[in-house]
Amino acid sequence: MTKRRLIAVLIAFILTVAATAMWSAATIEREGDPDAIVLEDSGSEAGAAEAPQKKGGNKVVKVLAAPFKAFGKLFGRGDDKNKVYRMTEKDAERFESAGVTRIDDATTATVKKETSASSAREHLELGREYLVDGRYNEAVSELSMAVSLDPKLTEAHNLLGVAYDKKGFGDRAKDSFERAVKLQEDADTLNNLGFSLYENGNYRAAVDRLKRAAKLAPTDERILNNLGLAYCRLGKVDEAYKAFTRATGPLNGNLNTAKMLERFGREDDAIRYYEAARQIDPVNTIALRRLADLYQRVGRTAESIDARAALALASNNASAITGR
Repeated sequence: MTKRRLIAVLIAFILTVAATAMWSAATIEREGDPDAIVLEDSGSEAGAAEAPQKKGGNKVVKVLAAPFKAFGKLFGRGDDKNKVYRMTEKDAERFESAGVTRIDDATTATVKKETSASSAREHLELGREYLVDGRYNEAVSELSMAVSLDPKLTEAHNLLGVAYDKKGFGDRAKDSFERAVKLQEDADTLNNLGFSLYENGNYRAAVDRLKRAAKLAPTDERILNNLGLAYCRLGKVDEAYKAFTRATGPLNGNLNTAKMLERFGREDDAIRYYEAARQIDPVNTIALRRLADLYQRVGRTAESIDARAALALASNNASAITGR
């Protein structure tokens, strides 16, 4: 009886954890700059340029599988040979300083002297594959080998910065991006360096790098939105609006500027930009919803009621069009 009760409790606990994981699956992966996430949630590109995501991945399945994997480890059923360990700063230092060594087995290390550019590029391509697979520890290792063999391999420095950023090593990421930019000033590396500076609170330097990136890629949405974020942090709202508008047009330019102002607690200024968006698109539900809330918050009840009425009408019309 006791054994059955224990099993029942364990099953109930597992199901509870799984249900909680499913409920939070939409947010558990939300790592990164909060301002950039706000723009991304509205459909705008922002942040550092990343390696493409592996096709066929399912974040929800991964989240749901986590509790069961944890129980396997808890009861000693995991297989250590596939165990993934968290990389530390010491690991990163080891990767940067280590020579190129291939481990053939647990007790034997064979040193290979690889000095040709092709070998560096092989490590680069392998590191890129690890980035795509989300295996950031291995990516750091391979890309560190690539830049060790060929210090002038710009793309390896850039991708190494991306890998470090994914691991949460902001300073190391910035250093790698700076090395890449010194070798070659292309739009992607300048954007990555600029966004890294932005994340570290160096907004003026971020604006400088992102403006240079925008000159090289005048229509790149990600670069322009990052520039808008940096301008917002410097309090240059008009410049931020111009950058956001260049990225995705006047409607989203107003909406994104308003969202940032609202995040900074500048309700009156946010209202002004939401109203500008409403002038462009009178039935825009994002603008109407935020206006209804903000007007209520600042005590302008009549305007709040008007915005809510317009929102209800827009929602009803949209439902009628879709046949719902």
